[in-house]
Amino acid sequence: MSDSSWGASPPLVGQAGYWGSTEGGPVQGAATAGPAYDAPEAQHTRPMPIVPDPPSYGADQDDDRGAARLGGPLFRDDTFQDRPAPAVTQNPEPMPDAPQPPPAPPKKSAGRDLSAAIGVGVGLGVVIVASLFVVKAVFVGVIAVAVVVGLWELTSRLRERKGIKAPLVPLALGGAAMVVAGYVRGAEGAWVAMALTALATLVWRMTEPPEGYLKDVTAGVFAAFYVPFLATFVAMMLTADDGPWRVLTFLLLTVVSDTGAYAVGWRFGKHKLAPRISPGKTREGLLGAVLFAMVAGALCMQFLIDDGTWWQGLLLGLAVAASATLGDLGESMIKRDLGIKDMGTLLPGHGGIMDRLDSLLPTAPVVWLLMVIFVGST
Repeated sequence: MSDSSWGASPPLVGQAGYWGSTEGGPVQGAATAGPAYDAPEAQHTRPMPIVPDPPSYGADQDDDRGAARLGGPLFRDDTFQDRPAPAVTQNPEPMPDAPQPPPAPPKKSAGRDLSAAIGVGVGLGVVIVASLFVVKAVFVGVIAVAVVVGLWELTSRLRERKGIKAPLVPLALGGAAMVVAGYVRGAEGAWVAMALTALATLVWRMTEPPEGYLKDVTAGVFAAFYVPFLATFVAMMLTADDGPWRVLTFLLLTVVSDTGAYAVGWRFGKHKLAPRISPGKTREGLLGAVLFAMVAGALCMQFLIDDGTWWQGLLLGLAVAASATLGDLGESMIKRDLGIKDMGTLLPGHGGIMDRLDSLLPTAPVVWLLMVIFVGST
């Protein structure tokens, strides 16, 4: 408190003033010594409030000097009992100089249920191989079913994520017809079926309002080319005398390429291949895909394909590794644009049918063409 707030106290008898005398005279506001105050001077003084005797040490003190704390309701909120308790830190930070344990290295993970992926892959392999070597027409039916399911997944994701209404009915019917036409009439039949499917897509979409017509039919024509037309080359491979072995070589090389990329990339991958498209792919993984596919190609062309040689298999494996990687990156671009991880959930550990066809579809025309160049079409 300042002196002015409380005022000056009357001096004791025999003293010149409250603060003592000065050379210039008595201090302003101090009364003269005597038994009583003069009235004029008393008007300039205010009585000092009565301060209670200080309690003994151990009561409420401001500090160790023993200054008594004023009591009363005005100071009740400042008592010791009402003071907030200091916050207690549950997990105090360690001392700066305390040694810290080294962080545990992150464990690499496959990112999927590996056991489920292997089980589903083996099951699909059994179905494909059994249909491939028993009756060729049955395998053509397997291709057609895969095409229809893939089209359903693709058009569903386009509708959900982008509002694009690619007509599924003409695409599914035309896609299945395209596969059969490729097996029966070859490349000429496949092209005719592709043109008719695109035309049916344009006409079918006319039954709905014109808003969004262009993007809907564009997506429909793209889906017709991307899924059934590329799959038709697998059916055309089957028409050769050693057709089942050509298809088996095509499937083995694609699977081996993907497996080599995964195994080498998971173990040694450090340099990203295309981080903006697929952050999980590495350059080391691509080298693994090329190495595995070339070795598998040399063995398959030498021992499975009529009139095939090992050096042709090396070239075939190199081409398969490149096309399979590009196909995987292409679908990764589609999924990234749609903002999804998988095209579907039909295959546990794999995603959807389209997530397994991404490498196979663009590889099919590459293998068909190189087989025709190396050993002919029959």
